[in-house]
Amino acid sequence: MTSPVHVVVDRRSPVPLYFQVAQQIEVMIDRGELLPGSRLENEIVLADQLGLSRPTMRQAIQYLVDKGLLVRKRGVGTQVVHGQVKRTVELSSLFDDLRRANQHPTTEVISVAVVPVTDDVAVALHRPPGTEVVRLERLRRANDEPLAILQNWLPTGLAELTPERLEAHGLYELLRAAGVTLRVAAQRIGARAATHREATLLTERRGAPLLTMTRTTYDDSGRAVEHGSHVYRPALYSFEMALIER
Repeated sequence: MTSPVHVVVDRRSPVPLYFQVAQQIEVMIDRGELLPGSRLENEIVLADQLGLSRPTMRQAIQYLVDKGLLVRKRGVGTQVVHGQVKRTVELSSLFDDLRRANQHPTTEVISVAVVPVTDDVAVALHRPPGTEVVRLERLRRANDEPLAILQNWLPTGLAELTPERLEAHGLYELLRAAGVTLRVAAQRIGARAATHREATLLTERRGAPLLTMTRTTYDDSGRAVEHGSHVYRPALYSFEMALIER
């Protein structure tokens, strides 16, 4: 059974036809109108249905394949893989963002431990070197696909952070439930190559490009309550921000 694709193109628009088609299919995937595993008609049938040339339809499908939203399988056809998680740059947790986007987040807790703080994290959390902090490492999945590796460091005693609770809830949700008022964060976004361990956890090749995000979060009294260092698969994840002229 194939899923219907409803696309309307504007032939007077300067936007290329293939890109108009690709954008509208991407929106359908993001909204959940085309679910993971859904199969599309082949390019010839789609081109005829939409009144487009076959090369235009082929280019639109290839664009979405290159973005990781569709996959071609021999004997099966073209299928939806998943929607990319588009995260606005605001003070929210990945777990909350995934849940709002109907991406069905799950968490594998790799470790929860109390450890002496490293020098760089001590600076971020404004703690004396050697102070004990809680260190978390988790693998976050969306729709059963590995999405991100999350490392976080927090002062001890803020909240009860057990593997069971971290599997069921986002970190910020647990902090807020413990009475911590998250107010502001300093965040840096970058990119680098995956290590062997990261590639294995995220089912990527070693050296594949990853998005990186480091963040230090402060409560309403100005106290640093969390420092995070996360890596994401760029085919499944992106940051969005609004730019305002001043």
